[in-house]
Amino acid sequence: MSGLLLANKNAVIYGGGGALGGAVARVFAREGALVFLAGRTQAKLDAVARDIADAGGTADTAQVDVFDQRAVEEHAAGIAEAAGSIDIALNAVSVMHAQGTELADLTLEEFMRPIDGFLRTLFITSKAVTPHMGRERPGVILILSEPGAKLAVGGILGHAVSAAGKEAFSRVLAAELAPADIRVVGIRPHAVVDAPAAGSYTRDLFARTAAAAGQSVGELLDGGAMAQGTLLQRLPTLAEVAETAAFLASDRAGSMTGTLANLTAGALVD
Repeated sequence: MSGLLLANKNAVIYGGGGALGGAVARVFAREGALVFLAGRTQAKLDAVARDIADAGGTADTAQVDVFDQRAVEEHAAGIAEAAGSIDIALNAVSVMHAQGTELADLTLEEFMRPIDGFLRTLFITSKAVTPHMGRERPGVILILSEPGAKLAVGGILGHAVSAAGKEAFSRVLAAELAPADIRVVGIRPHAVVDAPAAGSYTRDLFARTAAAAGQSVGELLDGGAMAQGTLLQRLPTLAEVAETAAFLASDRAGSMTGTLANLTAGALVD
């Protein structure tokens, strides 16, 4: 077990039944972590847990509403009591929102949905896990962002503001939690090219943008305008994001905090 990146680590993944959360969970378990999957759809959580068990890993599942602060805090406390600590936390919860709609046609509700949804769940999950992290066992909180935090393109107002908010949250939280030996690292992937096949909401999210470009969502993501807008002329894969998350959560990245891993395939160059 000593050769594994995350041996003897306890990791909780909110949204663990989704495409990205599930991909990260499988890699975390492969690298030796005891994985706790939380989400709203038990069947999806169970499917990921079965994959992990079939590969020889260990995963626990819990149906948790991440908008319910008390439920999330009770769940985190239960993990800490059972496992002794929480070493890694990732919020991979998705909030469906409008893309491809500009200000003139955007409603206030549509604008606020990703801002309130993403930041509310990020606050709730971060607040729940931090009392059970750090000190004797260094902790890591991984925060997912999107290139919309930096892109100047139309039709993504709410998405862009929520992404920028997550990155600001990550920086400030890193400063607050550093004395407790808790790292906070952001991950900024682009739309992942294989997410539609993996059951995420990517197909619905980009439907309007693809239609405006006269393409299917598959064409948009795989060799279309989004891929052509990157230096690598392609989009990242779920596996690439998950493998990077495992490294960032490991002790090998122990000096990384208050920063972002850029996985946009060169759509953004920092």
